[in-house]
Amino acid sequence: MSRTFVVVGGDAAGMSAASKARREDPDLDVIVFERGDWVSYGACGLPYYLKGEVESLEDLVAVPPERFREERGIDLRTRHEVVDVDPERSVVTVSDRDADRQFDQSYDRLLLSTGARAVEPPFEGMALDGVFTLHGMDAAAEIASYLGIEGPDEESPLEAVAIVGGGYVGIEVAEALRARGLEVHLFEMLSHVLNPFGEAVAERVEEELRAEGVRLHLDTAVESFRSGGDADGGRVEGVVAGDETVPVDAVIVGVGVEPNVELAERAGIDLGDTGAVATDHYGRTSEPGVYAAGDVAELRNVVTGRPDHVPLALSANRAGRAIGATVGGTPTPVGETAGTAVVKAFGLEAARTGLVDEASAREAGFEPASVTIQAPSRAHYYPGGDELTVTLVADRGTRRVLGGTMVGREGVAKRIDTVATALHAGMTVEEVEYLDLSYAPPFSPVWDPVLTAAKVLSGKLE
Repeated sequence: MSRTFVVVGGDAAGMSAASKARREDPDLDVIVFERGDWVSYGACGLPYYLKGEVESLEDLVAVPPERFREERGIDLRTRHEVVDVDPERSVVTVSDRDADRQFDQSYDRLLLSTGARAVEPPFEGMALDGVFTLHGMDAAAEIASYLGIEGPDEESPLEAVAIVGGGYVGIEVAEALRARGLEVHLFEMLSHVLNPFGEAVAERVEEELRAEGVRLHLDTAVESFRSGGDADGGRVEGVVAGDETVPVDAVIVGVGVEPNVELAERAGIDLGDTGAVATDHYGRTSEPGVYAAGDVAELRNVVTGRPDHVPLALSANRAGRAIGATVGGTPTPVGETAGTAVVKAFGLEAARTGLVDEASAREAGFEPASVTIQAPSRAHYYPGGDELTVTLVADRGTRRVLGGTMVGREGVAKRIDTVATALHAGMTVEEVEYLDLSYAPPFSPVWDPVLTAAKVLSGKLE
C-alpha cells in the first residue's frame, strides 16, 4: 500500500521537499496544496522585475507547474488552501477556491511550508490606494501596474514614491524605482539602514544611496499615510512623519516578515521563542509525522547553537530537500543557518554572516573582540579596484570566528562565503588567517582582505 506525503505550500521548501521525496521513493504519493497561482518562483528577484532587469514575472519561475505534474509525478494543486490540520487523524482540510468546496485529505507524512508574510504596521492609511507591501508575485504585478512600469524600459509617469524600511527590500526597491525615474524617499526609524549589517556597512551604503539621489529620512518614525488630509479612503498623497508630511504618489512598506504559523497553532504544534514553528535537526515538529521548513520554521544557528528564524531562500530550499530525503527513506538533517546574506545597493555590494557586532555576541554568551579594516579588492597596481571595508568578530576565550560583514564595489558577494564557511567549520581566527586563498592581481591582493582582517584580529586577541 502506497504512502502519502502532503505538502502545504508550493514555493522553495515545499517544492524542494516534494521533488526530493519522489526521487527517493517513486512509489510515494506526493500531493502539494498551494493556495495561490504561483509555485517555485524566485521572490528575491521581484525588485529586479520592478527595475526592468527581469522582463516578466514568468521569468522568475524556476519550474512551471506542468513540469512538476508531468515530469516529476507530483500531484500539484494550485488555488487549494489547507485551512485545518488534524494530527490525531492525520488529515488536512482543504478549500478548493475554484470549485468553492472543502474536502479532507489524509496523510502519512505532512510538511508545513506555509512561508511568511510581509509585516503590515498599524499605520493609519495602510488601506489607501497606492500603499503596498512587496511579498509575492501578485504584489509585484500590482505595484508595477500602479506605477505604470509594466514594460522593462518604461519610466513611471508618477513623480515620487516612499519606501518605509531600510532593510533588504527597501534598499533593492529604492534602486529599482530610481531606475524608473522616480523620486525616492526612504524612511527608516533606526539611525541607520541595513541594521543587521552593522554601522560600518550602513554608513557606506547610505553614502551611496544619497549619491544616487535617494532621499534618506533616518531616525524617522512614520506615523501615517494621508490622502488629501484624510486617511479613510482614496489615493495616498503623503507620508506623515513627525511634524513633516512628505508628498508622494505611492508607498511601499518593507519592514520585515512574520511566519505564517496560524495553521500550525490551530493544530496544537509548538512554536519556538522566535515565533516560528519549533523543529528539531530533521525538521520534525512537536506532532509525530509533521514537519516544517522554510520561512515558517526555526533553524539552529551555527554560531550560537540556539533556534533562530532567518527567512532566506537557501535555508528554505536546503531544509525542504532534506525533509524530502527523510520522508523518502534517507534521514537527512536540515542543516544550520549562519544568516549569510548579500544585498546590492546601486554600485555597492554589502554582505554579512554570523554575529556581526559585539553586543549580540555578548548576549549569546561570548566574550567578543572585533576589528574593522579597509583593504583593496585587487593588487594596488592593477586598475579598477576598490577599497573594501571588512569587519570580523571573534570570541576571546576560544578565538573562534563568530561572524563578519563587508562592503565594497566588487568581490564582496563571494568573499563573505569564506567567513560563512569558517563559521560552519568552527574555525579560529588563526585558522582563517592561514587559509590558502586564491590570488592574482585582477582579483585580489596577495593578502586577501579576509586574511588581512583575520591577521589584525589575531593581533588584537594576543
